[in-house]
Amino acid sequence: MTDAATPSTTPGNPASKKGSLLVTDARTKKRNNAEKRFRAYGITAISVGVIFLATLLYSIVGNGAGAFTQTFIAVDIALPEETLDPEGNRDRSEMSRVSTFGYNPLIQQALAEKIASLNIETEVPEAAFGQLLSPGAAAQVRTTVLNNPDLIGQTVRFDILASSRVDGYFKDRVSRVSLLRDSNLSPAHLDIVDELRDQGFAAKKFNLAFITGSDASESRPESAGIGVSMIGSLAMMLVVLLLSLPIGVAASIYLEEFAPKNWFTDLIEVNISNLAAVPSIVFGILGLALFIQFAQLPQSAPLVGGLVLTLMTLPTIIISTRAALKSVPPSIRDAALGVGASKNQAVFHHVLPLAMPGILTGTIIGLAQALGETAPLLLIGMVGFIASNYPDGISAAFMSPNSAMPAQIYEWAKRADPAYYERAWGGIIILLGFLMTMNIIAVILRRRFERRW
Repeated sequence: MTDAATPSTTPGNPASKKGSLLVTDARTKKRNNAEKRFRAYGITAISVGVIFLATLLYSIVGNGAGAFTQTFIAVDIALPEETLDPEGNRDRSEMSRVSTFGYNPLIQQALAEKIASLNIETEVPEAAFGQLLSPGAAAQVRTTVLNNPDLIGQTVRFDILASSRVDGYFKDRVSRVSLLRDSNLSPAHLDIVDELRDQGFAAKKFNLAFITGSDASESRPESAGIGVSMIGSLAMMLVVLLLSLPIGVAASIYLEEFAPKNWFTDLIEVNISNLAAVPSIVFGILGLALFIQFAQLPQSAPLVGGLVLTLMTLPTIIISTRAALKSVPPSIRDAALGVGASKNQAVFHHVLPLAMPGILTGTIIGLAQALGETAPLLLIGMVGFIASNYPDGISAAFMSPNSAMPAQIYEWAKRADPAYYERAWGGIIILLGFLMTMNIIAVILRRRFERRW
């Protein structure tokens, strides 16, 4: 024990002038105020981000939800045997000789009879009734008859797609005033539509064909769908996954664990980082020259699109995989080597399993980025309206001309008809659904393979 006075109570010591610890001095107040301001800045930044995200989602859903519904008009169409199957054999090859021109008069007559039976008075001539229906109505009826020959000789009710103008009227996109300058439809047509709607023969319904169908010409926006483009995107993603994952992971493991540290490997690392920042259109030009002009692969094929996107995705996967390998503590490697494991065993039995969550996450994020690319696909010819049917078999899914969802959305957005603009927003909703699914898979895989050390 000592009887020396403590510094805080020693006379003349500056510390004794600071006062009690229970009293907040000016310097502490200044620090606390700075922390409060920083919290406020963070909350403000998060709030602004949430507002922008909510605005974006509201715009996408508000503009694109209408693409999932379509206006249909119920028409009872007589299918006479003498017109559609004169031989009476119900043979598909014989029935297919009747083109859509043979079905148009049947639809026109059925619609006129429907309007007359409902006592709808109109100044529209009977020959112009067909403008209420989609130009693809005859093809719709013909396909149904060819798939079901037993319908011939009966009067069958068909839900026919209405024209894009009628559909726009149901969705408040078209008004009577705007139709005064429209040569495709007149306000008198809308009087007929109103009567049909009031009596339950015209209504908006869920449009499954938008999700499962193919692109259509500019005169038939009501028939356009994104289903075939979804197949093209899926085929491309399979090519990217099968090529970029093993190549990218193998390159990352070599560079991070086995490659000597010299100027050559430093040059490779710098170039990989630079490639990750190269605009995607450059990879499109490279793919056009390398895979189409030099290798003579088919233009517009998902295989070529997948190869181009593989080149673009590889730098991202390599960088993310190396980061995941670096995150494994060196003690794991040292412990494995210390108990007699070889370098290969230490890497593949211990380091790689621990880095797998980060590798899978980086790979799926790279795939999601590739899924939304448009510019390189346009350069290799993957534009809209090049595939009207689903591919016949697995090989055709990779080698036959097709489009992809981002390219299809771009094509729709630049077309003149407002109905295609609505479908472009609807395609964005489906594309976002794909991206959300891929990110959810990344989170699930990360938690599934995550290990603690």
